[in-house]
Amino acid sequence: MNRIKLLSPRLANQIAAGEVVERPSSVIKELLENSLDAGATRLDIDVEDGGIKLMRVRDNGSGIDQEDLPLALSRHATSKIYELDDLEAVATLGFRGEALASISSVARLALITSTNDNSLGWQVVAEGRDMQTEVSPAPHPRGTTVEVRDLFFNTPARRKFLRTEKTEYTHLEDVVKRLALSRFDVAFNLRHNNRAIYAWRAGDSQLEQERRVAQVCGPAFMENAVHIEMERNGLRLWGWVALPTFSRSQADLQHFFVNGRCIRDKLVSHAVRQAYQDVLYHGRHPAFVLYLELDPATVDVNVHPTKHEVRFRDNRSVHDFIYSSLHRALAQVKPEDSLNKTTAVNTFLTQQTPAVQGLAAGEFQGQERISFAAASTAPVAPQAANYYFPSSFSASPAAVREQMKVYGDLHQPASPLPEVSDDDVPPLGYAIAQLKGIYILAENAQGLIIVDMHAAHERITYERMKSAFSCGGLQTQPMLVPESIAVSQKEADCAEQHADTFKSLGFELQRAGPETLLVRQIPVVLNRAKVEQLVRDVLADLIEHGTSERIQHHINEILGTMACHASVRANRRLTIPEMNALLRDMEATERSGQCNHGRPTWLLQSLDELDKLFMRGQ
Repeated sequence: MNRIKLLSPRLANQIAAGEVVERPSSVIKELLENSLDAGATRLDIDVEDGGIKLMRVRDNGSGIDQEDLPLALSRHATSKIYELDDLEAVATLGFRGEALASISSVARLALITSTNDNSLGWQVVAEGRDMQTEVSPAPHPRGTTVEVRDLFFNTPARRKFLRTEKTEYTHLEDVVKRLALSRFDVAFNLRHNNRAIYAWRAGDSQLEQERRVAQVCGPAFMENAVHIEMERNGLRLWGWVALPTFSRSQADLQHFFVNGRCIRDKLVSHAVRQAYQDVLYHGRHPAFVLYLELDPATVDVNVHPTKHEVRFRDNRSVHDFIYSSLHRALAQVKPEDSLNKTTAVNTFLTQQTPAVQGLAAGEFQGQERISFAAASTAPVAPQAANYYFPSSFSASPAAVREQMKVYGDLHQPASPLPEVSDDDVPPLGYAIAQLKGIYILAENAQGLIIVDMHAAHERITYERMKSAFSCGGLQTQPMLVPESIAVSQKEADCAEQHADTFKSLGFELQRAGPETLLVRQIPVVLNRAKVEQLVRDVLADLIEHGTSERIQHHINEILGTMACHASVRANRRLTIPEMNALLRDMEATERSGQCNHGRPTWLLQSLDELDKLFMRGQ
């Protein structure tokens, strides 16, 4: 057996570099985070060959003292934490003190810094071969410049794993974008191969923040995004969530920040999926830029070498807060919000400045402010049609079907449509025709509104059924023969611990042994569901996340099916007053922009878009 030996500093640093430095984007992330921790308000990033040949980051932060320069390139040397208590409440992006040492062990690193405004600075140089540092005077304004050349020059095996210049630059660019989203108060400049790519100005107002989000995530995201801001019990969630109709085929537009740190967390992903569950089309992914702020002592960031994962002290409260905040925000979106957002972003697109041509000593080109339209006035609607809905809602599916037979009937109002000016037109306008018995055509202030009448009525019916169901409470039925379920001891303990949760959802579980559960009672509406699998899924959620919405989701699926069958069908001829009544109900119904399956219920064809189709004015 080989003898135990102490690793050399060079080998130890290269092992650490394997965790910290994966590719050029990893280096840029560490350098930019150090600059942000130093209080920088402007960051200039220059890269060549995707960062493989050169990466240079210059900031105007606090700088490093001359005496600390040799120590700055040593492992486990940091100014962020000093004792164990500091590690339990980390408020900075970096804290381990191994990034610069790891980078210098696999590249040629030069660091120039100054802590004053008289341009007197110092330079320290280190290379991966022997890692000996050399300190010498060098002129530099207040702040720090770190230059990294020839990444993996001394580790050819690692260099072979790098991809093409384009691929490496794409990863590096993504890192810069994420950090630019994390700090709106910091200006970012990015150059690649001596060509200016981005110049993002600093700004703290919501309009300036939305301008940067639009520049990073694309104008289409902002056109379909809703701004939210919620605060409760020491937790604050704010940012932008895209409407369900702006879903993506992959999770490529999801940015979540905890105290300014970009993370990818299973608990957060689960809470977001649940919030979109009732409105998102199957297989699609939501888009969002969200910021969670909480006491640093309640979140552990020392979980993963890349610091992309965190652990919350109270998982359940964080999960519930994120879910309830997003669920409420999506429910409150009305047609007028979407219309106003479209107008605002169109204004932004026509006013934004041309592409950046160059940067001069950290100066930024002026950019126009986003001119957001004022909120629309309250609609003056015609008399709405009377939708009949029973005051007493039975949980029995057969009874519901009988009650819903009359729910789809639309009654024509006696009064004619009033003549109104453009200022009084409601968000979805007034109906002018019905197309092929499927679509309602309406005219509003912006142009033509096209409504899928079945999808729209389905959502209206579904939301009313959910409200009636919640008001009427869950009707339960005892099982003639209790169903036995074999579970693990951990699952059985969880079932006992969350007995009240199951009872509130209409289930009565009894522990019949160390690894056996008996289901004695279930909700009436779930009498045909696969009870065993449902209970197992709920237990899995409770163990992992501390909460579960599976039972409620299953009930909603059944109500959604009933609503689908109870809604108006294709080829049902509606009168103009009936169509207007449906439009007014859409404006008053939560989540009316999507049907129960996540499909859009309406869209706008603006007058400008129609003019382009017919080439008017060209």
